[in-house]
Amino acid sequence: MEHRSIFRNISPLDHRYLQSNRQLFEQLSEYLSEEAAVCYCARVEAALVKTHLEFEGALTDQAESAVDAAAEGLDPAEVYAEEERTHHNIRALVNVMQHSLPERLRPYLHRAATSVDVLDTAAAMRYRDALRRVVLPVLIAVVEELCRLSKQEADTPQVGRTHGRHAVPVTFGFALAEYLARLGKSTQRLHELSGDLRGKLSGAVGAYNALSLLYPDPLEFERRHLKRLGIHPSEYATQIVEPEYLLRVLFELSAAFGVIANLADDLRHLQRSEIDEVREQFGETQVGSSTMPQKRNPWNCEHIKSLWKAFAPRVVSFQMDQISEHQRDLSNSASGRFVGEFIAGAVAAGERMRRVLSGLQVDRERMRANLGMTGDMVLAEAAYIVLSAAGRADAHEIVRRLTVESEAKGRSVLELLQADTGLWRTLQAELKERSGIDAEAFFSSPQGYSGQAARRARELSDRYRKLMTRIKEALANEL
Repeated sequence: MEHRSIFRNISPLDHRYLQSNRQLFEQLSEYLSEEAAVCYCARVEAALVKTHLEFEGALTDQAESAVDAAAEGLDPAEVYAEEERTHHNIRALVNVMQHSLPERLRPYLHRAATSVDVLDTAAAMRYRDALRRVVLPVLIAVVEELCRLSKQEADTPQVGRTHGRHAVPVTFGFALAEYLARLGKSTQRLHELSGDLRGKLSGAVGAYNALSLLYPDPLEFERRHLKRLGIHPSEYATQIVEPEYLLRVLFELSAAFGVIANLADDLRHLQRSEIDEVREQFGETQVGSSTMPQKRNPWNCEHIKSLWKAFAPRVVSFQMDQISEHQRDLSNSASGRFVGEFIAGAVAAGERMRRVLSGLQVDRERMRANLGMTGDMVLAEAAYIVLSAAGRADAHEIVRRLTVESEAKGRSVLELLQADTGLWRTLQAELKERSGIDAEAFFSSPQGYSGQAARRARELSDRYRKLMTRIKEALANEL
């Protein structure tokens, strides 16, 4: 076995991100490494031998054990060494496996299969297992952290922001519930799509030419073969599986990755000195700057966004792999090898976000202070809506002029409203009738104008916590 320093690896996934996600990447290696690629192909070949034997009525326990031993004992290094001679990866795999099989079983190996029958089926299995055993648990953990925080901060007043400017009040729990709902739906969809990745055993052009020489019902043979591997056949295949099964998974994973990056960007902005409403956990010995000892940077959130920037463009390549000339060409042979890296990048970002959320420090007093920064200006909408409900068609223009005067004279909107006796009486009467609220108390407490923010935060927290529990139970039942 060759021992090589990880710091001589070229991809940062294999040194920098491995170091910070060692356990996670060890799990991913079971499905996304080159060793995994070879071993999964060997499992497909072994299942094919068994299915041939079953159809001929010759499948015995002894034969099954011999086939399993040949697949499980395969050394990927031997396959690579053989490929140096054959210049063909699957033929090399078959040659090496044959050496480990009893003579009578060797003719069944790879019979009626083409290379991509093995490669596409093995890839679907690998990506399915990586997603369901590693990626989905990480995404579920992120959603659950968002559930916790959304409920915990459901009543924490915060100013809503649009275009980077103060808008109307919300709560911090409601702000987080946005990402909870978006990522929760994406996680649910990934669970569905990852369970529908497909394989094939339909031969060189997908028309079952070779299998039709051997069996009267080649489609049934294919179904039985793939059932051994826990996977369904592609509805239609050329030499390759319909690419849309995997493409939809990658699109949805990209969507989840984007939601996580969007959340990271929002949290990063909330950590600006002039806002300072939340902070990432900072270690006792951690250094924020090589020259400024006081710095406490939002570096994890920045890393998440940077990872997304590095990997998001790769989805374009995966979409280009959707197109293959006639029954197949090799234009996806290089680009398709980077699917595993994309999955690894996405789950690394997800795990980092989980850590950010689990240690997130929320400064509720700062949120309240920022909400009060623009005074009762954030209630201008409320004044306009109440006046409009009272029948004033010019309500928006009235309140707009008052906000301009408020900024120019440094007077509160409340003062200016009260200065117009008729306007103030209308506001008082309408507010009292519609909601039983005293107008002066309402305009003195901007945090009260948060609509259904707290309620929605709690509802979404409860809904997605239950959904994540159901998905976890479904995944556990598969193991």
